[in-house]
Amino acid sequence: MSEQNQDQGRGTPSGTAAHRKTENPFRASHMARARSAASRAAAVLRHIEGLGTDEEQPAEDARAEILFKANHAARVAAQAIAVLNESQPDPAADSRCARNAAAAASQASQMGQLHDDGSELAAGAFRAAVKAAQASGAAAVAGAQGEDETLNAEADAAESTAVAAAEAAGWIRPGEQIEPVATGTRSTDVMAMMHF
Repeated sequence: MSEQNQDQGRGTPSGTAAHRKTENPFRASHMARARSAASRAAAVLRHIEGLGTDEEQPAEDARAEILFKANHAARVAAQAIAVLNESQPDPAADSRCARNAAAAASQASQMGQLHDDGSELAAGAFRAAVKAAQASGAAAVAGAQGEDETLNAEADAAESTAVAAAEAAGWIRPGEQIEPVATGTRSTDVMAMMHF
């Protein structure tokens, strides 16, 4: 190993990990898609919690279940981000994290639709979220291994459409990027499954 390469390998572990992350041309795409999906899930949860809204709420028992499921979905999306952040770059595994975040965001969107009593815009946002999850899943299938440029581009486009639909539904403000929720209690086994 040359001195230059040795110097590049020195430093903090986080700096080394950041260096390794930039070497993978697909990781940035998977990470951006996963973060966007986690942001959508967090936005739906915030909407359901009723922060900053005066909308009529569902019956209390129904709302409690919707809130519980939305919170769970937002947490699963956040856990997918945590796994991605803590793992070595691997296009196949990274794409599965993005898929998991998108799937969780679609579940949160379903709760958003229920919360909004099936309004047309909420239904459209849910449909767009499902399509984003499906496209992200297609990019992560065994044959693609997270490295198919066409499938990744389609997944990125579907995620952008889901964001626009969530904005139209009033779940998130245009251009807003909401931080993922706290991951909560993290089981090693569950976290490993997030990256399977």
